[in-house]
Amino acid sequence: MSAISRWAFVVITVVGLGVDAYTHYDLAPNYKGISATVSQGTLFYIEAAFAILAALAVLIRPGVVTAAFAFLVAAGGLALLLLYRYVDVGAVNLLGFKLPNMNDPQWFTEKSESAWGEVAAVVGSLGLLLVSYRESRAARESVHTAR
Repeated sequence: MSAISRWAFVVITVVGLGVDAYTHYDLAPNYKGISATVSQGTLFYIEAAFAILAALAVLIRPGVVTAAFAFLVAAGGLALLLLYRYVDVGAVNLLGFKLPNMNDPQWFTEKSESAWGEVAAVVGSLGLLLVSYRESRAARESVHTAR
């Protein structure tokens, strides 16, 4: 049962991150003009790259570390999407590094798809994290009881 659930969580995570990567990559050119030190389009490309990297990491080596990385990428993307959807944060200055005002109070198809992909990746990566942690804990305990 554990192997089936592990791979189900891997598939859910990878598909969710794939949707996240695709939507951000597809939308990035539309946001190149919203700029400060870095453009919103460039930030979208960075999000897409991190989503691809996390998906590949989970696919190649599913485990606690890669599940945690996938969770951080998906949850971070979802948190920012919701923050900039519902709060007009304005431009942000982080120690001289200026982020553009990315407030976008509208829901549209690709934004919704990105959000649902990130939700799926959050759920899948949390499930994978739990399964992987239990397996690694059981393996450690069996080593200690074998001594």
